[in-house]
Amino acid sequence: MKRLTITAIACAATIIATPVMAENVLRWTSQGDALTLDPHAQNEGPTIAMNGQIYESLVTRDPLLTLQPELAESWTADGDTWTFNLRKGVKFHDGADFTAEDVIFSFDRAKAATSDYKEQVASIVSVTALDDHTVEVKTDGPNPILPNQITGVFMVDKGWAEANNVVLPQNYAEKEESYAVRNTNGTGPFVVTSRAPDELTVLEANANWWGKGSFPGNIDKIEYRPIANAATRVAALLSGEVDFVLDPPLQDLARIASTDGLKTTTTPQVRSIFFGMDQGIEELRTSDVKGKNPFKDVRVREAFNLAIDKQAIQRVVMEGLSFPTAMITSPGVLGNTPELDASYGHDLEKAKGLMAEAGYGDGFTIQLDCPNNRYNNDEKICQAAVAMLARIGVTVKLDAIPKAQHFPKIQKRTSDFYMLGWGVPTLDSHYVFSYLLDGAGSWNATGYNNARVNEITATIATETDIEKRTMLIDEAWNIVRDEKPYLPIHHQVLAWGMADNFDIPIAADDQPRPRFIVKN
Repeated sequence: MKRLTITAIACAATIIATPVMAENVLRWTSQGDALTLDPHAQNEGPTIAMNGQIYESLVTRDPLLTLQPELAESWTADGDTWTFNLRKGVKFHDGADFTAEDVIFSFDRAKAATSDYKEQVASIVSVTALDDHTVEVKTDGPNPILPNQITGVFMVDKGWAEANNVVLPQNYAEKEESYAVRNTNGTGPFVVTSRAPDELTVLEANANWWGKGSFPGNIDKIEYRPIANAATRVAALLSGEVDFVLDPPLQDLARIASTDGLKTTTTPQVRSIFFGMDQGIEELRTSDVKGKNPFKDVRVREAFNLAIDKQAIQRVVMEGLSFPTAMITSPGVLGNTPELDASYGHDLEKAKGLMAEAGYGDGFTIQLDCPNNRYNNDEKICQAAVAMLARIGVTVKLDAIPKAQHFPKIQKRTSDFYMLGWGVPTLDSHYVFSYLLDGAGSWNATGYNNARVNEITATIATETDIEKRTMLIDEAWNIVRDEKPYLPIHHQVLAWGMADNFDIPIAADDQPRPRFIVKN
């Protein structure tokens, strides 16, 4: 909300109010905008980054990814029951009180069919208010990682949602429009004052935020302007038009770092980049192979893995800022081990032999669906893969499009072969299994459906013996390594560029947290 300077003119009993420019403005850019402002409609990094300034969860993470209290001051577990003690005196941006009723409503909303967070709250069977500031959450058996799972499940005002007909989340895959897509009412540190999707979003500090004065951040206003073109994005930073670039072009990092008044920072990201192959459908939509699906044959999937030279992608495309892998989850996540993380290697002759054994010695055609404004050098990675697969006779047509059009293809299961990146906010493999490897996973567009992996996914949701749980996770990942439903490329390395008068702590989940950002 704009702060007002009030001048009283006593003789006329007149008050004149004029807005004062915010002192500390953060002008922030990256290649793509938030997909929606509905806090439960899209579980996607830049969307979470935006909504996380407006809405809050019961539990959050700091820049070191350590669990921290947010709208819950504390929590305890007893068997299948978690008790959350809510922060008192918290208000939504419209002035309504935050109470247990809103927690019950928000978890119900997150469990809805149109929610992109339903896997995170799937274990919850009931939420009960013990009083206005205490909730009891019962799960389907003991859930040892519930606080980890709900860090991105934002709390919504029940009354506001009912009044504006947004009780259910937006159906993003079907391009539904709703009041919550462009209008907000959270408890967070920033309030949206204007929203022009893909152009400019302006947020101003919430003067009534419960955490005001408790965090080091001193940002009064955020101006977020997505810039799709990489050269334009870095030029905006070099010229001083913006203060912070979330995803500067990797080839320009040295230039940014050597420019007076600018600096860069890097860290390994908790995100893996990979290709999905639809092995569940009987006949691929975009292939010249009729009557059968080449991806159903593990030899074809292995050949694709061996044909892609991940070391070359690391060296040439990623400027060294990636870690080639054979896993779709990164170090730092429970379940990642050096043995499982070791790349399959690059072996064209073996790949050609496997293709011939599978009956595709002459190759086949296929379309690769790729975003061009989501991940570091996403389109360039796809272009490199096209050239590499051609060496084993596979003709790949590349369809590189903005993420807003790309992701619905995956969610609606209309893609044969696609790029996806996956972060793990829970730092636990269950998150990856439930979304990407379980037969019913909402982002599993590969059709992969292994009964044992499904069983392990269900079991580890309630297994509290850490040693046993770790062994089960390892078993599942070894099955996945053998069956190769995905084609892992690498784990990303984050690089941020910024004006050197800003202290913006980098986080491995690629989420800037303005409550910790200091303008000097």
